[in-house]
Amino acid sequence: MSTSTDTGTLRIITAEDDHLAHNYHPLPVVISRGEGAWVTDVEGKRYLDLLSAYSALNFGHGHPAILAAAREQLDRLTLTSRAYHNDRLGPFAAALAELCGKDLVLPMNTGAEAVETGIKVARAWAYRVKGVAPDAAKIVVANGNFHGRTTTIVGFSDDPVAYEGFGPYAPGFVHVPFGDAAAIEAAIDESTAAVLIEPIQGEAGVVIPPEGYLRAVRELCTARGVLFIADEIQSGLGRVGTTFACDREGVVPDVYLLGKALGGGILPVSAVVANRDVLGVIRPGEHGSTFGGNPLAAAVGLQVVEMLASGEFQTRAAALGEHLAARLDALVGHGVTAVRVAGLWAGVDIDPAVGTGREVAERMLARGVLVKDTHGQTIRLAPPLVVRGTELDWAVEQLRHVLTV
Repeated sequence: MSTSTDTGTLRIITAEDDHLAHNYHPLPVVISRGEGAWVTDVEGKRYLDLLSAYSALNFGHGHPAILAAAREQLDRLTLTSRAYHNDRLGPFAAALAELCGKDLVLPMNTGAEAVETGIKVARAWAYRVKGVAPDAAKIVVANGNFHGRTTTIVGFSDDPVAYEGFGPYAPGFVHVPFGDAAAIEAAIDESTAAVLIEPIQGEAGVVIPPEGYLRAVRELCTARGVLFIADEIQSGLGRVGTTFACDREGVVPDVYLLGKALGGGILPVSAVVANRDVLGVIRPGEHGSTFGGNPLAAAVGLQVVEMLASGEFQTRAAALGEHLAARLDALVGHGVTAVRVAGLWAGVDIDPAVGTGREVAERMLARGVLVKDTHGQTIRLAPPLVVRGTELDWAVEQLRHVLTV
């Protein structure tokens, strides 16, 4: 593979191997520049980016409007902490609340922080509003979930790579099969605070639940007095052709967990968004973040929300998603065993006879397309929403080629 034999690439990768903890196994490419849906490595080779930093780059690399908002704010004010008010946070919170149809926003930085915050909010709500006995609150979660990497979160993962060797773990989580509303109903009791699910499971391989599942979860949570928390960190903000994946079934959760694309591909921005009767349970001093809601993050987040408010990116993702799905479906039986597509998000299961997901990703890299494997035999595609249909066609043609090698 040309990228692994180039002197500059090898030197940089060797330096990383010598000095970085090996908590990732990246593909052998060293990216130095990005624009739109394309990136360029240190040797000058261009690649079509079909990963988008796991949906953090929904608007592509270096979107001009987002860069302009960041540059303008960099010259004014970047950080105050929440010890003081700043002039960007209020407008951002108001715009995001309106986009979500909710009252309040609790800003954080990373997706995992948003999930941790959502867990704390759900427990506080259970004790202070629902009347659950102290320290007894339970949260129902789905098998195959991925909500982050903190010790609390990996404690309710069923992925051995995430779970094993990091205990002891926090109690209070009940597992049910993903996509099975009856299992959720059976798991709810008087101590249940919330149901926490990804509307579409991204890390698991873009696993889409059966039609009606999200509506059933919404109805169950309402009937049983339980919060419905939707982790839309990867699936939200235009990725699946709607503002949120829950919109695909006309469902509004009690709590949105947002991140990744909210930072416009520039810096980490996350948020918990809910109505006052839920988020209002958090009192001053009980939760916070030095960087959460900083002026730079708020300025970038506001620009992202304003771009989404027009609906342009959602419409584009929906149309291009249909385009992509038709081309990927044609590969089933030709090196591909199954395809799952929601907007511009796809999970492609590779026939083991062709190779592993990692091997296919490496072959795609050699042909100028960046994808990433997950769970052995699956590759994920998450192009920036600014990608062109002709670029998707070219990428699928490269996939067709590597599947026949």
